[in-house]
Amino acid sequence: MTQKLMGKRDRVSEESPLLANGVSPDAPPLPGPVTASYRQKGLVEDGRCCSVNAATRELWDQLFDNAYGADLRINTDNGGILYAHASILGMSSPVMKGMLKQTRGRGCRQAISIRGVPHDAVRVFIRFLYSSCYEQEEMEEFAVPLLVLSHAYVIPHLKRVCVQHLEHGLLTIDNVVDIFQLALLCNAPRLSLICHRMILKNFKAVADTEGWKAMKKSHPILEKEILESFSEAQIRQKQRVRTLNERKIYLQLYEAMEALVHICRDGCRTIGPHDKVFKEDQAPCRYEACKGLELLVRHFAGCKLRVPGGCIHCKRMWQLLELHSRLCADSDMCRVPVCRNFKDRMKKQSKKDGMRWRMLVRKILRAKGIGRSPFCYTAISGF
Repeated sequence: MTQKLMGKRDRVSEESPLLANGVSPDAPPLPGPVTASYRQKGLVEDGRCCSVNAATRELWDQLFDNAYGADLRINTDNGGILYAHASILGMSSPVMKGMLKQTRGRGCRQAISIRGVPHDAVRVFIRFLYSSCYEQEEMEEFAVPLLVLSHAYVIPHLKRVCVQHLEHGLLTIDNVVDIFQLALLCNAPRLSLICHRMILKNFKAVADTEGWKAMKKSHPILEKEILESFSEAQIRQKQRVRTLNERKIYLQLYEAMEALVHICRDGCRTIGPHDKVFKEDQAPCRYEACKGLELLVRHFAGCKLRVPGGCIHCKRMWQLLELHSRLCADSDMCRVPVCRNFKDRMKKQSKKDGMRWRMLVRKILRAKGIGRSPFCYTAISGF
């Protein structure tokens, strides 16, 4: 056997000039790209949405529309009748497969009933089982009954399509309560979450709708849960606003500390250290807090009630100076007044006062996103 294979290889080498010269032939070209009709998901042509290519879609649509070889009759509301193929429906839905097993052998043509939804909705549903296609207008009209049918007959890809259309444009203030209840019944968690958020966001308007009034009578427990979640959302919103306001105050204190260091080190406009020579054409200050702090410093310098507990403006200035000393890392080199004095005073303060100041410093630094104070280094960087 080995000799035969060796002989065949020698004959091929003699017939092929490339192999005879020891040169390997070029590899065949790679397969071309897959056509767009197969690669794209959710094709949209002439207002029709589909997840398969056009040829396959038309073939399955014709099979359904013409009912060629149909062996199943579907009875709908108001005496409507649709014809379909039992094998296709049985392969598409495990629920229908079980229904068809129960009706097998009762006649030449099997029959099942799909009731509780409009006849046209059933037609769109059966057509989707054939070709995964639907008309955009029909989906907008029958999205809710199609969601029910997709859940009842376990068609997950149709349920995803229905949820997507309901999320994007079909949810309104008037129907959000009904769709929320339907999403809970049909096990559509994403849709129920979106509906729940919409209810909380527009609670006053939703509470005046007929859907809310009907739910209040038929599902009082669900209404109670929504009211509780609305109350919790209001509390969280208030906490969020309070946190944002507190952070804003801490950032303002941080900017005030930077402005204080700027005034004591460099000077600002017409106020600064005693050895500072001011220029007429100096650049505008980049610290927004400097203007207010400058007025406070001027008042502090000329006020007759400058003692702690006296003038309210001076008391605020004393607090700013003490806060700076809490943030300053090197009071010996700092040019902010009485920084060293406050450092010595810290040693004599009670634990309660010290803890309160430390918490304030920690919150200020956390609001700015830093872990240490740069003020002292900023104040002495000019030396």
